[in-house]
Amino acid sequence: MYLRYLCPVMKKALSFFLVCFLLLSVAPALRAQCSVCKKTASQLGEKPAKGMNAGVLYLMVAPLAILGVIGYRWWRRNAAEE
Repeated sequence: MYLRYLCPVMKKALSFFLVCFLLLSVAPALRAQCSVCKKTASQLGEKPAKGMNAGVLYLMVAPLAILGVIGYRWWRRNAAEE
C-alpha cells in the first residue's frame, strides 16, 4: 500500500489519527452539555436534545483540532532542536 512510501514519523502520525478516529467513532453517547444547555434540552424533548448534544460535540472539535496542531508543531520544533 502507500504507507511504505511515507517516512516513519508520518506513519506514526497517521496511525495515531486513525486510532483516534476509530475510538471516537465507536465511543458511547457522550454528554457534552453544561447545566444550562441540559435544562434547555430537557424542555425541548428527546430528539432535539440529542441533536443539540451532537451540535455541542461538533463545535468542540474545532478548538481541539487547533490545539492539536499547535501542540504538534511545538513538539516537532522542539524535537528538531535536540
